[in-house]
Amino acid sequence: MGAETPMVIGGSHQASRGAGPPRPATKLPEKSGFLNLNVTPFGDKSFADPPRVSRISPDWSFALSRTTTIRFAAGALLALSLSSGALADPSDGQAEWAQRYDAAEKLMVSRSTTPLLSEQTVTATERAIEQYRQIVTDGGWQPVPGGLQLSVGSNGPAVSALRRRLIASGDVGPETGASPVFDSYVEAAVRRFQARHGFNETGVVTPQTLSALNVPAEERLRQLEINLNRLKSVTHDLGNRMVVANIPAAHVETVENGQVITHHIAGVGKIDRQSPIMQTKAIEINFNPFWTVPASVIRKDLIPKMQNDANYLRDNHIRVYDKDNQELQPEQINWNSLDALNYRFRQDTGGDFNSLGVVRININNAYGVYMHDTPAKGVFGDDFRFVSSGCIRLQNVRDYVAWLLKETPGWDRDHIDEVIRTGERLDVKISPPVPVHWVYVTAWGSPDGATQFREDIYHKDTGDVVGMETTPVPAQSHAKHDAKSKTGAQAGKAKAAAQPTKAKTAAQKPQAEHAAAQKPRNAAHVSRREDEPTWR
Repeated sequence: MGAETPMVIGGSHQASRGAGPPRPATKLPEKSGFLNLNVTPFGDKSFADPPRVSRISPDWSFALSRTTTIRFAAGALLALSLSSGALADPSDGQAEWAQRYDAAEKLMVSRSTTPLLSEQTVTATERAIEQYRQIVTDGGWQPVPGGLQLSVGSNGPAVSALRRRLIASGDVGPETGASPVFDSYVEAAVRRFQARHGFNETGVVTPQTLSALNVPAEERLRQLEINLNRLKSVTHDLGNRMVVANIPAAHVETVENGQVITHHIAGVGKIDRQSPIMQTKAIEINFNPFWTVPASVIRKDLIPKMQNDANYLRDNHIRVYDKDNQELQPEQINWNSLDALNYRFRQDTGGDFNSLGVVRININNAYGVYMHDTPAKGVFGDDFRFVSSGCIRLQNVRDYVAWLLKETPGWDRDHIDEVIRTGERLDVKISPPVPVHWVYVTAWGSPDGATQFREDIYHKDTGDVVGMETTPVPAQSHAKHDAKSKTGAQAGKAKAAAQPTKAKTAAQKPQAEHAAAQKPRNAAHVSRREDEPTWR
C-alpha cells in the first residue's frame, strides 16, 4: 500500500487569515491502532484549547487521504484528548468533547425470538425476580433529578445520579465510574434502558424515560411478581401456532413451533376504550373492507367532529344510510342532538383513507373487536400507542396476514398483494383458524438477561385481582347473544319440522368447510352480517 498523506488541520487557511509564520507541526507519538498525525495549528487556535464539538469553526479544515479516513474517525478524538488535557468544563454543564465508545455486547437488547407465553419466559422472569429482590435488599436506587433533558454532552450532578441509577439496574457496568459527564457509555445505557421499557431508543432522557427511571425498585419487584402469576396462568397447552398481542406493550407476535416468527408494533385501546383480555381464534380475512362506524364512535367522535366541520363525512368518504338502507345526505341529520345514532355510517373502501386500511382480521369474540391495517401508520413510531377504540392496529399487516393464511391453500404473499392492489372486496376463511391471545403483561424477563417493563396503562397491577382474567363481556353483548341464540334455535326447529333434511356425515362436513375456505366469496354481494364487528 502506498504512503498515506498526513492530516493537516487549518494549514490551508493561514495565509488568508494573516496569522504570521506557521507554528511548528506537533508530532504525536504513534500508538497501536491510531494514526501517526502531523498537526499544524493556525492563528490563535491550538489543541490546548480545542473548539467545542457543537460549535466547530469552519476555519478548521481536515485533509485526509482515502486510506486514513476511517481510522481517523476511530482515533482522532482520543488523540485530541491526549494533547488537550481535560475534556470537560464543569462550569457550564456541557462536555467539551463527546466520547464515543461501543457499548458492551452483553448490554445490548436484541429482539427476542422467545415467545412471551412460554416456559422460557416464566423461568427468565423468576430469575429477574431474584435479581430485583437483591437490588431491593441493597437499597434500590435514588431518583434522578428532573428539570433538565440530559443527553450526550450534559455535565453535572444530575448525570452522576443518572449513572448511579443505571448501574443499579444493570444497564451499565460499575467500571464506568461516577463521572458527571454524559458520555457515550451513559448514552448506550440510556438506550438499553429505553429498549427494556418499550421506548424509542434515542439515548436522550426524555420526560417519559425519566418517569420510568424514577419508579422505585420495590414497585418493579412487585410488578414482576404479579406478572409471573399471569404468565404461569396461560403458558400451557398453547399449540404449535398462535398470535400473542400484549396490550401494555402495544406489540403483537406470531409464534410457530416455539419460536417468534414475526413482530408487529401495534396500536391498542385507549384508557377509556380498553382492548379486552381474551383467548380466541382468528377466523377470517377481509380484504379492502368497508368500515361501519359503531354507536360508541358516532357518539364520542363523529357527532362532535360534524359539529365542528360540516364536511367531515364527505372529506372522509363516510356515507349515511337509514333503516331501509337508503343513502341520506349529512344535512338531513340534526347534529346538535343524538339523532345520528338512528342511522348507519359506512366508510368506503380505500387504503389511503379507510380507517381499517386494506385488510381486517376477524377474530371470534363477544366484544366486537378485531385486528386491522390503518392509513395512519405514523402511530407506530410513537412511544404512546393507546389510540384505538378497542381494536388492534398492526404494523406490517401484510406479513401478518401472509402468516395467518400460510396453511390456507392458494393464499401466498403474491396473491395477497394482488388482491389488495385490485381493491376488490374479498373475504377469506382462515383454514385452520389460528389461536389468538390478547394478554396483559407489564413485566417479564427474557432469556438474554434483559428485564422488560411496560406502563400499567389500564391500572390492572394495583387492584385485588391481578391474574390474566378475561375481560367481562358487556351486558348488551350478552343480551344480543342470548336473543340470537333463542331466535336461531326457534328457526332451526321450524325449519326441521317443515323441511326435514339428511344431516351431513362426519366425513362430509369437513369437506364442505374446506371447499368453502378455498373459494373466497365476494363481499360486494353479501349483506352486512348482524354481528359484524364495528370497532376500530
